Amino acid sequence: MQKSTETVRDCTVSLLRGGSGPPLLFLHGAGGGGIELPFMTRLAERYDLIAPEHPGFGGSDEPDWFDNIHDVAYFYLDFLDHLDLAGVHLAGMSLGGWIAMEVAVRSTARLASLTLVCPAGVHVPGLATGDPFAWSPEETFRQGFHDRAFAEAAIARLPEAVEADDIWLKNRSSFARLAWEPRLHDPHLPKWLHRINVPTHIVWGAHDNILSADHAGAIAGMIPGAGVTVVPEAGHFLHIEKADALAAAIDAHVNGG
Repeated sequence: MQKSTETVRDCTVSLLRGGSGPPLLFLHGAGGGGIELPFMTRLAERYDLIAPEHPGFGGSDEPDWFDNIHDVAYFYLDFLDHLDLAGVHLAGMSLGGWIAMEVAVRSTARLASLTLVCPAGVHVPGLATGDPFAWSPEETFRQGFHDRAFAEAAIARLPEAVEADDIWLKNRSSFARLAWEPRLHDPHLPKWLHRINVPTHIVWGAHDNILSADHAGAIAGMIPGAGVTVVPEAGHFLHIEKADALAAAIDAHVNGG
């Protein structure tokens, strides 16, 4: 995959793009993007994979208009117009899944399908939700992975993150701007999920300690015709812990499986 930039609404965003086939736009989670992960490499074998860093994150600008989750959703609608893409398969992980839902309730004109991976954005009374704002990076990794080996490997790499502390702080600040209050959700979003009129599939880790896997069925019930896949032996960071299973689930949904 190749790194490049695109400028939309006076905001230059960094992105990874590679592969060939139908366009698949992947929206990253709160930890940021800009890194080619194994599941992305697999998807790029069959799709034109486009993985931008959100406004306010990583190597992307923090524009004056960047105030809330709705701003990011409208930005991505403009981004799709700017690239003049049609038949786009939109997938989002965690924060990115929330953004993807906000995009889809506004317009699906350029979308062919929607895949939501452990998405934030919807509060369901009575379901367990962790608070990553209250956790240290070490605790976030321990809560985010089901397999302790993945958590400890991520913790061992923390010194590298400290060296890039400005990016970590930038991502953390932007995440807080989007999800601090109300915590991890948009109270108005559930009212409009019925507007999503493209095939939708929700993928969740069975042992997610950040957002309970029970959210999957609850959100699916709000989106007409939405399906659900719960991946066993997996936590919230499904895109790392179960890369092959996630790529297979996205591929199966996109291809009508």
